[in-house]
Amino acid sequence: MRFNKRSGIIVAVQGTQVVKAALAFVFFLIGIFSISGAMTTLRPELRISSDSVNQAATNLNGQLLFSLMGWENHQFLQALPEEYEAPRLTNVMFKLSTNINLDDPRSLLGRELPGFSLFDGKILVAGEGTNYTNMPMESAPPLDVLKAEQEAALQNTEDLPGAQGENAAPPLSTGDRKAVYIYFTHTRESYLPYLKGVTDPNQAYHSQVNVTKIGDQLKSSLEQRGIGTTVDKTDVMANLNKKGLGFGRAYQEARPVVEAAMAGDRNLQYFIDVHRDGYRKEKTTIDINGKSYAKLAFVIGGENANYEKNLALARELHNLLDKKYGKGLSRGVIEKKGASTNGKFNQDLSGNALLIEFGGVDNTFEELNRSADALADVFSEFYWQAEKVGAPAQQPPDKK
Repeated sequence: MRFNKRSGIIVAVQGTQVVKAALAFVFFLIGIFSISGAMTTLRPELRISSDSVNQAATNLNGQLLFSLMGWENHQFLQALPEEYEAPRLTNVMFKLSTNINLDDPRSLLGRELPGFSLFDGKILVAGEGTNYTNMPMESAPPLDVLKAEQEAALQNTEDLPGAQGENAAPPLSTGDRKAVYIYFTHTRESYLPYLKGVTDPNQAYHSQVNVTKIGDQLKSSLEQRGIGTTVDKTDVMANLNKKGLGFGRAYQEARPVVEAAMAGDRNLQYFIDVHRDGYRKEKTTIDINGKSYAKLAFVIGGENANYEKNLALARELHNLLDKKYGKGLSRGVIEKKGASTNGKFNQDLSGNALLIEFGGVDNTFEELNRSADALADVFSEFYWQAEKVGAPAQQPPDKK
């Protein structure tokens, strides 16, 4: 009990209430620390993740933050462009809390229709002829197609080109160091010209003749230009079969493969995931100086921590392809999201990660190899320029 002399008011405080409040606070702290500890000690694949929180964070761009701070300090509003219209607080809070954009019905449909979010892509850099009707597309094959014992017989493989290139020593070289790591999340993506009796694009899969052969050509072409390269042909899709997992788990299955490679060789700088698009030849082929090439498309995971770095790398390679080979060889840079990839495509593992679609189901390896050579050409130009810029400055000799 406490008596206030000025006001003459007597305040009574029971000791049990103080004890209860103190105990409640202590248990609250214990609970917070216990939950935090449990979440951080779980294995990565068991940890709780939230695409909604991640997506909400990506919506907080610089202009929006300046606008929010400008509500308290109007000086911040001067940093915004004159044409910028500040969003209403109610609209912002609704979008952040529900992850639904009322100006884009796809944000609602993607949650209601199974698989719809896989097609919720965005063109970041449009190549010649690329629009929202022909963005890179991959669809899950029938389950029986993924089983090697039920795959189609091969054809047209007698003259299948192998990795080719010149034997001249390159002017620049990484020596014994491997700088590029090539792998295949959808290992068995194949091409219809080599699958006897198969005409359905969704069945263009094979355990022997597939996208891994592009990796061989790309490696050969890069090494001719002095860039040490490793090709990892781990059959991710075979691992899915063994574990009874669906096609949608391919990126989760490929992740430890890439992580192991990164841990085993710290020299690896660039990580290229080679894929094949599901579109037909008219959308995936281009004629350059009388020769047929398979078009390339760069895909960026829209919800990965290295988004900006991955995008900058893909944009640079796209621009170099446009400059050296003409517009159209690169279909551009596409942002894609999806439940099966967590919007990452494992590109959160490195700021130099690329997912590249090589041609479509109707392309031949002659066309694909030309495109691999073209990519190696511009990539080497980019790589050696970056190495030159990043090289330590030479110290002048001491004068005596």
